[in-house]
Amino acid sequence: MGSEEVRAGVTLTNLDKPLFDGAEATKRDLVDYLDFVGDRLVNQLRDRPLSVVRIRPGQEPFMQKNLPKYSPEWVPRTTLWAESSRREVTYALCDDVRTLLWFGNQRAVEYHPTLLLTDYSAGPTHLVLDLDPSPGQTFRHAVLAAELIRAALAADGLSGAVKTSGAKGVHVFVPVAAGTAVEDAAAATRAIAARAERLDPGLATTAFIREDREGKVFLDSTRAGGATVVAAYSPRIRPGVPVSFPVGWADLADAKPADFTLRTAPDRLGDRDPWVEEMPAPQQLPADLIAEGHTIPVARVQAMHEGKRRAKARRTS
Repeated sequence: MGSEEVRAGVTLTNLDKPLFDGAEATKRDLVDYLDFVGDRLVNQLRDRPLSVVRIRPGQEPFMQKNLPKYSPEWVPRTTLWAESSRREVTYALCDDVRTLLWFGNQRAVEYHPTLLLTDYSAGPTHLVLDLDPSPGQTFRHAVLAAELIRAALAADGLSGAVKTSGAKGVHVFVPVAAGTAVEDAAAATRAIAARAERLDPGLATTAFIREDREGKVFLDSTRAGGATVVAAYSPRIRPGVPVSFPVGWADLADAKPADFTLRTAPDRLGDRDPWVEEMPAPQQLPADLIAEGHTIPVARVQAMHEGKRRAKARRTS
């Protein structure tokens, strides 16, 4: 096979070049994988502003939010105001496999859609808890923390689906009813994390400042509003190219992140879409959960103020 071909109307180039240092895969392997997962990945990206992480051999990966000016006219897009950078950003909308393959040809390895659709008035579609083990901990600790989240959800009549992050963490997604206010969704996410922490404070923590986590799993409840989360089936830029992969709750204890890679995921998937199969129907958030969450400070804001306080204390000590 040559190093150039056309698929779905997209000219693919340099296919036999290494994907990135340590990938043990070529650009062709990436494109073949994206072609295989196709609609299953697009179903999570469709109508959502998309950020991608691209990489070239010998270079550092970089996150691309703004769609490049050289992008084909047929790539769907939306322009939104970015408060953090105080400017308008033109995001891609990966609404079809053709666009996905074009991104693959651009060496876009990771796909990070927003929790909000382009119609922000519909509210977030999911709550997300990102469970991140501390240095020295393992994926097994993240699994135990996920079970805490599951128990906290069940106590309020809620349920979620779980996937590997593609690193050593776990993501729990909780689908919510359309029209849920962004502020209420964020509050409920904070409350779920706080309730899970109370179930086993020796294992898990909601402490946003790293030095305060004391070797525990961080229950990150900050993925709310316009935040992005890596999509299920998205590859990650790590040795061996692991994939963020859905796992049934019954199988989570026996799962290992290394089981799911660019090369092994297709055989595990076949023609199934376990992310759709495992995802519960959208749920109304209980009033008590929202009310508790609104009493919990926003982690990033609280951490910013605490950081300033500690810096001042160090200067005056």
